Amino acid sequence: MPLLYELRAGVAIVTLNRPEAMNAIDPDTRLELHAAWQRAAGDDAVRCVVLTGAGDKAFCTGSDLKKTMPPKESHAQLTFGGTAPSHLLSGMEMDKPILCAINGYAMGAGMELALACDLRIASENAQFALPEVRLGSIPGAGGTQRLPRLIGQSDAMLLLLTGARIDAQEALRLRLVSRVVPRARLLDEVLGIAAQIAQNAPLSVRAVKRLVRDGQDMPMDRALALESHVFGLLRDTGDRLEGRRAFQEKRPPVYHGR
Repeated sequence: MPLLYELRAGVAIVTLNRPEAMNAIDPDTRLELHAAWQRAAGDDAVRCVVLTGAGDKAFCTGSDLKKTMPPKESHAQLTFGGTAPSHLLSGMEMDKPILCAINGYAMGAGMELALACDLRIASENAQFALPEVRLGSIPGAGGTQRLPRLIGQSDAMLLLLTGARIDAQEALRLRLVSRVVPRARLLDEVLGIAAQIAQNAPLSVRAVKRLVRDGQDMPMDRALALESHVFGLLRDTGDRLEGRRAFQEKRPPVYHGR
């Protein structure tokens, strides 16, 4: 199977499972990714998602050029024709947090997959690149937009215009990733963070993600007004009452997402 899906204590683990091909994305993997995001988004038991790759060498090296042919449909048909989603990142817009465990090479569309996640933790052997300009193309899955927003325009332009490769420590310096850990500890580290998130009130977690995502494109006064509105929406939820009761009773809260 080109993709594995496992639910573990509120955390959906999505694993790109083509280690023999450096976990490159072929058409079957793309379809299964879309299905995995829909499954996670629609399952109330899922509190957050972890995305990683099988094997020790690569998270994902982008599209499998040997198996990925140009679509038969025109670009207009794909955009307006109501066909099945073809964009690599379709479905990742969910409010549930997505954490990325980058276990090796993250190249091209593989790096763009990582950029579309909310948190990125890298193994010591991870390497990153958006090499499309070297191949007569451009990053087509958000790389030219997400990277500058994440690390700043100057550093992003250096990577985008040269197609240069950087290692995990440079990615950490640029704040492309939050942490760098030994390869053997990577998944445990990310699952530990995911478990902390999964224990929190799910409506609050999703609200925070949406506020951060949407607020980046708003003037500060509108973003603060939206935050105040969402605070009011959550104020009378059962989970907020449960959180206060649990604190008073010195016990772990039990949240239900309502």
